[in-house]
Amino acid sequence: MNKTLLPAPDDLVHRHAQPGRTLLAVLHAIQDETGFVPPDTVIPLAKALNLSRAEVHGVISYYHHFRTSPPAAVTVQLCRAEACRSMGSEALAGHIEAHTGCRFAPTQTHTHGHGGETGHEHAAELALESVYCLGQCALSPAMTINGTLHAKVTPQKFDALLDAAVSTAGNAKEAA
Repeated sequence: MNKTLLPAPDDLVHRHAQPGRTLLAVLHAIQDETGFVPPDTVIPLAKALNLSRAEVHGVISYYHHFRTSPPAAVTVQLCRAEACRSMGSEALAGHIEAHTGCRFAPTQTHTHGHGGETGHEHAAELALESVYCLGQCALSPAMTINGTLHAKVTPQKFDALLDAAVSTAGNAKEAA
């Protein structure tokens, strides 16, 4: 979907807040459609689901998966849990930061910093996120790039995966 032309908040809520659907299900559906949960959907969601604005906002801000702003063109999520750490994820994180010129946030937060100019030969908006367990402990270190899971990631494998993701993002941007 073209992220610059978002549906009206009331339309999003009407489309997804169907009887019997939980707040989490509705938030996932909205984020799947738009790439994030627009902040101006909080009030219509609260009304539609008979919740307070604080309850809706609390769920959005509690779960790290939900975003309140459009995602970067390329989002790298690196597992920083114990199994991946024991298999080199911290060294891989250092390589990723050096290679991209971006930094991982020191802790997992809802609003992730974007790298802007990456220092990478391709100019692309990049976000680096720490996550804690991708369920690939036997195949660590693990990461996702734009939601696609990758296991046994080495610095060389990361470089190739990032090049492909940046190229794909650039092609999508040109097509839009």
